[in-house]
Amino acid sequence: MHQHESAHRLVPFFKQTARNQELSSLLRALHERHPLHPHDYAPIFQLLTRARASLSHAKQLHAHLTLRGLRPDAFLAAKIVALYSSSRDLRSATLLCHRVPRPSTLLFNALIRGHSLFASPAESLEIFHHMLSRGLHPDHFTFPFALKCCAELQSLPLGQSLHLQCLRFGLDKDLYVGSSLVNMYAKCGELLVARSLFDTMLVRDLSSWNALIAGYMKSGTVVRAQQLFDVMPERNIITWTAMISGYSQNGMADCALSLFEEMKKAESEVKPNWVTIVSVLPTCAHSAALEQGKQIHNYASAMGMDTHPTVQIALLAMYAKCGNLAAACQCFDSIHEKNKDVIAWNAMIAAYASHGLGADAVSVFEDMIKSGVHPDSITFTSLLSGCSHSGLVDDGLKCFYSMKTVYSVEPRSEHYACVVDLLGRAGRLVEAIGIIDEMNVDVSPSVWGSLLSACRTHRNLEYGEIAAKKLFELEPENSGNYILLSNMYADFGKWEEVKKLRTLLKERGMRKSPGCSWTEINGKTHAFFEGDKSHPQSREIYMLLEDLGRKMKAAGYVPDIKFVLHDVSEEEKESSLKTHSEKLAIAFGLLNTSPETETVLRVTKNLRICGDCHVFAKFISKIYSRDIIIRDVNRFHHFKDGACSCGDYW
Repeated sequence: MHQHESAHRLVPFFKQTARNQELSSLLRALHERHPLHPHDYAPIFQLLTRARASLSHAKQLHAHLTLRGLRPDAFLAAKIVALYSSSRDLRSATLLCHRVPRPSTLLFNALIRGHSLFASPAESLEIFHHMLSRGLHPDHFTFPFALKCCAELQSLPLGQSLHLQCLRFGLDKDLYVGSSLVNMYAKCGELLVARSLFDTMLVRDLSSWNALIAGYMKSGTVVRAQQLFDVMPERNIITWTAMISGYSQNGMADCALSLFEEMKKAESEVKPNWVTIVSVLPTCAHSAALEQGKQIHNYASAMGMDTHPTVQIALLAMYAKCGNLAAACQCFDSIHEKNKDVIAWNAMIAAYASHGLGADAVSVFEDMIKSGVHPDSITFTSLLSGCSHSGLVDDGLKCFYSMKTVYSVEPRSEHYACVVDLLGRAGRLVEAIGIIDEMNVDVSPSVWGSLLSACRTHRNLEYGEIAAKKLFELEPENSGNYILLSNMYADFGKWEEVKKLRTLLKERGMRKSPGCSWTEINGKTHAFFEGDKSHPQSREIYMLLEDLGRKMKAAGYVPDIKFVLHDVSEEEKESSLKTHSEKLAIAFGLLNTSPETETVLRVTKNLRICGDCHVFAKFISKIYSRDIIIRDVNRFHHFKDGACSCGDYW
């Protein structure tokens, strides 16, 4: 019997016994029975790679080969490199590749693939160029790996260069190369080129369809993605998940949830997996659809997916953003300690921060450090935000100054924005200006925006005008900056200045984002705009608001008309206050829920809650003995027994 055939016949024996013996002992036994040629080791290396063997096994087998004086050629070296790469020992894989006297394209493919999976895309491309410098020709396996790296880097020039090389080597019509080209151009935002290549493909695999759908969704071209999805001859889990994720990212919550429900149906050939769950949960988080989020959680539990660490983190974020902090904490506690990576800790810190519980966020951060997990840039953004919303100035400054000195995390513009907000909310505007002057990175709009907001809160028109001027230079088309300065002028009764800014907005075709609030009742989301009368229950809502106004005034409520920024009579200002979107949503919630079965009213608003609506919610929580949770653009407000969790500091 030929020795190579003999080695293949030994593979089943190896499968059965490798689990129970030291690999080195097994290899000695194999060698004593059948002296092996270097090529005879190839199927064993291949077997270990497929079995996802440990790095220890990889090194044992390589050492066994070396001790017998057998030097691997390019073919065997490719198998060893694949094994090292699957064990994430890219250093050993690279060293071996460089030691082979006459490397092959197959060998470099194995190394490029390993780096594309477990290292940076840039490193993979360096190896690709080194391969070319050795005079080796890439093949139909090389280009998909290299193009994938260009797609991840979103480097169009590199991708175009590779495309030219594909044409040069006559590989552009290959199925896998063609799909990779479509994916690269789609991820680089060149959808016309991607579609052109897609249309000229003689045969299309699922990856080419999926790449184009994902590209359309990323660019906001949802209709094109839907059209492709509808005509696809076959769909896999990636297709469905790309559509659901795309709908979610484009603010089409109903479509995302509807498609998810369609997947769950018995007749559906493709069922949701953990990636689908992770893709659909942000939809519930964004729209504060707690009941629908709970249903997805129940489905994940029934399917055994709720123990996956990424699903647990997604559930944590969903519950936190839907205002159920207790459930978010339970999700965090259910994550196994070994799976609590920086992403999990960041999610918990962000949850406390968004609910204005800065001290708890700091406590979780301290636990994170004790557990040995190193913080990153996102950690400090959430931590500083939590300190800002809680008025923990000293704690916030301590965290900020420890970023670089203790944790080697370089402060970015978003961190400076948080510190300016931290100091600004506390009325320490001079110090906030000092922080901006000391910045060693470009001052972003968010930094000046934080200062402008603080100036309005503390009625400092001088600094406010400075911040606004900078914002107008950096974001000339952002209407929100003009509105904020206009509101400051209104606070000071400078109605001529208000008129000038509003005229400027009109001339430039810029409009103020309308205030919108929504609430979920019985699994359905109801949205309201300021002064909205389009809802079927509008008559009942406005009648209830009139009744509430009388009860609140009897309890001491005085409408705060300074939040009506128009030069009109006090009566007109008071009337305008009654129709703010969050008041409509709260009234609707009171009409359609029972205190006995649903004690908490949850409302989400797209803008910052105004002071009068804040007072309104406090009175309602006391008069009706109802907990009210409002999530505005900045944070959560928990109203209970006439008080808010923010302590009127927001």
